[in-house]
Amino acid sequence: MKKVFFLYSLLSLIQPVFSENINPEILIDLKAQEMVAVIVSNQDLYSTDPEAFKDKIKDIFEPLVDFRRVAASVMGKKLYLEASPEQRKLFIEVFKKSLLDTYTDTLAQWGDQTIVTMFSEKQTFERIEDINQSLKTENNSYPITYKVRQSKGEWKIINIIVNGVNLGLTFRSQFRALAEEYKGDINLVIENWSGDAGITY
Repeated sequence: MKKVFFLYSLLSLIQPVFSENINPEILIDLKAQEMVAVIVSNQDLYSTDPEAFKDKIKDIFEPLVDFRRVAASVMGKKLYLEASPEQRKLFIEVFKKSLLDTYTDTLAQWGDQTIVTMFSEKQTFERIEDINQSLKTENNSYPITYKVRQSKGEWKIINIIVNGVNLGLTFRSQFRALAEEYKGDINLVIENWSGDAGITY
């Protein structure tokens, strides 16, 4: 009986972590601190093997992002609807790589850093929330805002603003410019996609 009670108590502690009431500020903060730990302890790896370094960051960051929703927003409603399922899938993969590369390169370049999350006093959260952080280096402080959306009990990132650069809007403008250049040929847009957000620090 004691074993049953112990297991029930343990499950009652674990359950809120996976419920829809999970605090997105805590979630983003935990993952941010994981990434900082990787960055601080792997600076030599970034110099000798940048791709291996990026993979360490991506392992933490990638599961947090709703790439399908973000990619659809970048394409814009008109072109997204015109694209075939195969083209949508291909662009999601191409876009995922560009976003992950942009994000990991940006964090890595800031080197030794700390991230402070601006916790609110909220007890309940809307379906879409902004999570604000400050990335602090030895000489400067840079604001980061994650726009997160709750779906099926999970919080996923749907946009990021880093040091004033709105990645969603930046990538959308780039996609629109390529679509105009290639006269709406989505295959050519995908082939020539680079996704450089131009973040300065």
